[in-house]
Amino acid sequence: MKVSIGGPLKLAFRPWVEGLENVPAEGPAILASNHLSFSDSFFLPVMLDRKVTFIAKAEYFTTPGVKGRLTAAFFKGVGQLPVDRSGARGAGEAAIKSGIEVLERGELFGIYPEGTRSPDGRLYRGKPGGLARVALATGAPVIPVAMIDTEKIQPPGKVIPKLMRPGIRIGKPLDFSRYRGMEQDRFVLRAITDEVMYEIMKLSGQEYVDIYATAAKRQIAEAAKAEKQAQKDAQKDAGKGPAGS
Repeated sequence: MKVSIGGPLKLAFRPWVEGLENVPAEGPAILASNHLSFSDSFFLPVMLDRKVTFIAKAEYFTTPGVKGRLTAAFFKGVGQLPVDRSGARGAGEAAIKSGIEVLERGELFGIYPEGTRSPDGRLYRGKPGGLARVALATGAPVIPVAMIDTEKIQPPGKVIPKLMRPGIRIGKPLDFSRYRGMEQDRFVLRAITDEVMYEIMKLSGQEYVDIYATAAKRQIAEAAKAEKQAQKDAQKDAGKGPAGS
């Protein structure tokens, strides 16, 4: 996959990267990245010599038909692991288990602490639990990563990507061994997550928003729905004409 996809991707988009020396040549490590675009899971792995395993929603692996089988083969080929997100807690536990297994094999595990793509290019609050628990359970260092401008390549609703140079900044590894054995302390999990998000913010230069991206998406959807309804009401009122006509 690095050859079939990575070569053309590098040639077409010419991504730049800073901080490659912060990724260990061997041994387990967690790559914690902001999430701006679907393409994040491709640009980051192709710029590294080592394999990076991310988690992906199970629907990518279970869709029926020829297209579904091709999609499943593609995601398996690029190292994605399926996670059933039908139940919030079940999804979190599955992600944690998958991450631990990858790291115990001495590999790189990629995770997006925001839990979903940013709806507007800003950096949102990291979800506690997944990242922090995997780090504490394995002792693996956490390497903050900032994807730059990937959301501009293929904005929502756009089919044809825009040819431009995305960037990747990789920060220095963070050691959380001082918290080992405190996996059940929610304040510790929150502190670890916030520290990682702060480092990602410094690397990316994004505006930070202290709410979850999922909540922001709901707010944006509700605002769009309200605006659409207001436009309909305005058109209806305009159609009635002046009173008494």
